[in-house]
Amino acid sequence: MSSLTIRNLRKSFGAVEVLKGINIEARTGEFIALVGPSGCGKSTLLAMIAGLESVSEGEIRIGDRLVNSVAPKDRDIAMVFQSYALYPTMTVRENITFGMESRGVPKPQRDEAVKRVAALLQIEPLLKRKPGQLSGGQRQRVAMGRALVRDPKLFLFDEPLSNLDAKLRVDMRTEIKKLHHRVGKTTVYVTHDQVEAMTLASRIAVMHQGQVQQFDEPQVVYDRPANMFVAGFMGSPAMNFIPATLTTDAEGKPAVSIKATGGTAVLTLQDGISPGAAGRDVILGVRPEHIFRYSHELKASKKSIASVDAPVEMVEPTGAETIGLMRFGELEVTGRFDPDEAPRMGETITLGIDMSHACLFDPVTRNLI
Repeated sequence: MSSLTIRNLRKSFGAVEVLKGINIEARTGEFIALVGPSGCGKSTLLAMIAGLESVSEGEIRIGDRLVNSVAPKDRDIAMVFQSYALYPTMTVRENITFGMESRGVPKPQRDEAVKRVAALLQIEPLLKRKPGQLSGGQRQRVAMGRALVRDPKLFLFDEPLSNLDAKLRVDMRTEIKKLHHRVGKTTVYVTHDQVEAMTLASRIAVMHQGQVQQFDEPQVVYDRPANMFVAGFMGSPAMNFIPATLTTDAEGKPAVSIKATGGTAVLTLQDGISPGAAGRDVILGVRPEHIFRYSHELKASKKSIASVDAPVEMVEPTGAETIGLMRFGELEVTGRFDPDEAPRMGETITLGIDMSHACLFDPVTRNLI
């Protein structure tokens, strides 16, 4: 096994700089997810780690070895592509062993590797079939098997589940996580799906416009996003952003005032937030699951709950929960509700906001305060 270190990595195509000083370090055996919208540079970064794109500036190290100028075949990596890239005329066994055979690996060693990997991925009954006889999930397992037989230092996944249907994506996500726990290899996984990143990775690098916006553990990225881009990208529905002004509550504690139905609401901030001087404009960030139907019992059990009256403009039942769209002044704000307590469209309800999970952002820099 081996670690991966990326230092001040830059990539330009002509005058266009697509990666702008990337710094990431994956510890040995760690699962790193590169996540971001299309065009953010995540697939280019993965291609540079693989050696499929050249480095304009900076360093890539696999273990202690600088690999900037090392050919892809000599980097001791294995890559699983979005398209599977299986040979249609070969059987599953032949697809898995093709690379080993090309490198002159003896047949007994090839057979032992296939046996081990087929058992690991539970594809023993498929070894005599051809790719056209396999489902999408089975093809993805074969593609992973082809990578696993190499026993590489580093695994690279390039959006491997994007061609699968929703249920199969969930199933394969579970399989990849189990696989990583079994083999323990350092893994870099590219995805635009923030749920995949949250569930699979030990740490997430959120990318935007060729830069890493935040690199941290999934829960830290979700709870304390470094800026408004990260806050808005991670989570579905996205975090609510509410213009606010710093003030104090009736007891003189730091608070924010926001526009709400019938006037201004004052929401007390929790200990640990250092917002600055009263009168400063800020952006209050609240995730939908921290907006719900207010009750006095809830307020009595949790002092961080603030209340706001708001008219309900839209209700979207999803089965396990109900999404509500409420009006805060000129803004629409999203909340999550238990189906048994779901609001009705057109009514005005008292909402509870759990301020212990609130974030404050600077409206100019858009960074977390």
